[in-house]
Amino acid sequence: MLWLMNLMNLLISVNYINVKWRDRNSRNLNKEKFCTSVPIFKRLTGMTIEDMQALIHGDETRTLELKKTTGELKDGMRSVCAFLNTAGGWLFFGITPTTLKILGQEVTDNTRKEIAREIAKLEPLIDLPVEYIDVPDRPDHQVIAIHVNAAGYWNAPYTYDSKPYIRIESTTVVMPRDMFEDRLMRSKNNRYKWEDQVCEGITIADLEEQRIRGGVRLGVERGRMPESSLMETTESLVKKLKLTTPDGKLKNAAAALFLHDTSQFPQFLLRMARFRGTNKNEFFDNQRAYGNFFTLLDAGMAFFFKHLSISGKIVGFTREEKLEVPAEALREALTNALCHRYFHNTSSSVGIAIYDDRIEIENSGHLPEELTTETIKQYHHSFPQNPTVADVLFKTTFLENWGSGVGRIMDACREANLPEPEYNQNASFVWVTFRRTAIQAYSPSTPTTPQDKNPSTPSTSSTSKREDAKLKRLRTLLSTIGENGASLKVLMEVMQRKDRKGFVSTYITPNIETGYIAMLYPETPNHPMQSYYLTNKGREALTNL
Repeated sequence: MLWLMNLMNLLISVNYINVKWRDRNSRNLNKEKFCTSVPIFKRLTGMTIEDMQALIHGDETRTLELKKTTGELKDGMRSVCAFLNTAGGWLFFGITPTTLKILGQEVTDNTRKEIAREIAKLEPLIDLPVEYIDVPDRPDHQVIAIHVNAAGYWNAPYTYDSKPYIRIESTTVVMPRDMFEDRLMRSKNNRYKWEDQVCEGITIADLEEQRIRGGVRLGVERGRMPESSLMETTESLVKKLKLTTPDGKLKNAAAALFLHDTSQFPQFLLRMARFRGTNKNEFFDNQRAYGNFFTLLDAGMAFFFKHLSISGKIVGFTREEKLEVPAEALREALTNALCHRYFHNTSSSVGIAIYDDRIEIENSGHLPEELTTETIKQYHHSFPQNPTVADVLFKTTFLENWGSGVGRIMDACREANLPEPEYNQNASFVWVTFRRTAIQAYSPSTPTTPQDKNPSTPSTSSTSKREDAKLKRLRTLLSTIGENGASLKVLMEVMQRKDRKGFVSTYITPNIETGYIAMLYPETPNHPMQSYYLTNKGREALTNL
């Protein structure tokens, strides 16, 4: 357990032992309402033998530990640590566990000192109440009682003698390492967050300059970054985005956002699958993408455009086409998943699952403790899991603040007459579910746009069909580029084209000439980091398509 001792020393060095106190009456105690059969849910002050008998009725439980004497003091304190990390509880010395007899024990000054010394081994440091209760008919014998109220202490992972413990049923066990690290991340100690730690072995040259400058350009256009940023060096921009430590070293957040070769970070993973039916028994498409935030966002959106159908209708003289679930809602949800996920666990990831009846986007982690799966859909403040990453995405316009992202998702689905998205979480993941209005049975040969079966109508003429197809391709191209830009590789994947030269001459060059799109590096058309973004004319055209 050397790793844990070193980790705890680090925590102490960054003042992690500060305890976040809360009014226990305002805390939601639904994690586990222990001892509900006892009518005295209170602190130990004034406890009587009758109170004690009511508490111990029913033998040891997840929230009750009985010891015959303080000869088992260390075992008892391990249980106290477990109570702190689980759901609270009661520890009694002087009660026989097998018979539940209240015998008490002799308590000396040395006994009290030993108890105080062992309590001091709990970290973060806390002040636990200890009560000594006289036992009737046994002079000089007392029961020693220690009460842990989960409402007051549950905010951080606690250790006893440098080891963390949890309670499973009536047994105290060492907390798994992954759970301990998760608790540390959730404790909101920003100085210990993974994103703000030094990323060893990478330099500015290892970052994607194209992504950095493209994001800065968007930030300048939206007024979130000063115009002078366009003329700054990459090193200066990275520093301005707060992606370096005070001594100039790159943070892990810089890698998550802009690192080119992410092979040393297996958690920079997006899993994508299209399943047949409504379960995971059979899939048609199973892909994995590795990369930084922007690479994964591009890959995810390309997967949506590949597998979701596009509906269309004629309005006036133009055809309006929309993805069955609004692309802006899917992009926002995927952005949130990639931004607010847990990064510290190398086995973590983000996932997209498309079924016949729904779409699920999941990320490793938990909702902020201030929110539930229902209140997240209401107005709420912003509680980013990774504030440094979130701040960069806000400045580069990929993310909004004020907790408005979920609201925009809800609005987009409402405008499309879709059911309200559903949020859920378990011990490891948070996910949002978009319902598809009608079950879309998967078939590679099924056309993605409605076909008019009446050959006599003008809309089915060869000319009309060609015009409709042309408009559809243009909309797909412009939608994929969107507000965030896209590389040639992504555009070709979305539009399912393999001939690079033909794609450029058919789609890219004509739309540059019409002024719909522009190159990020116009002086160097073959720049290895080349990508394309919408002009104002292109945005207007996309709105009217």
